[in-house]
Amino acid sequence: MQELTQKELLTRADDASLQPFAVLLYTPLCGTCQLTERMLTILLTMNPSLPIVKGNINYMPLVTREWQITSVPCVVMIRPGAEKQMLYRMQSVDELYRRLTAFVLPSPPENEVDPA
Repeated sequence: MQELTQKELLTRADDASLQPFAVLLYTPLCGTCQLTERMLTILLTMNPSLPIVKGNINYMPLVTREWQITSVPCVVMIRPGAEKQMLYRMQSVDELYRRLTAFVLPSPPENEVDPA
């Protein structure tokens, strides 16, 4: 999982030409943050194409203020130039996977029939 600086994250979040992505905002000594990072690592093992990055919130005061981050860990799902959704409670790997894929991966065309 690539670590971004505050400047890189803000640039990426504002660039409407980019695809949706998720960022884990964490602090290094937070045990729950480490658990969430492990859950995201499992998701990346299952699907390496998931666009997930991370950032140490200790070095992101502007992000904390502008995005109104209230606690860590926080997984922010971002559609660049548009909307952001914050996840503060990671219940399970399965729940996190469903929420992330529904937000960041392109949905199939409506006329496409699901073979299952």
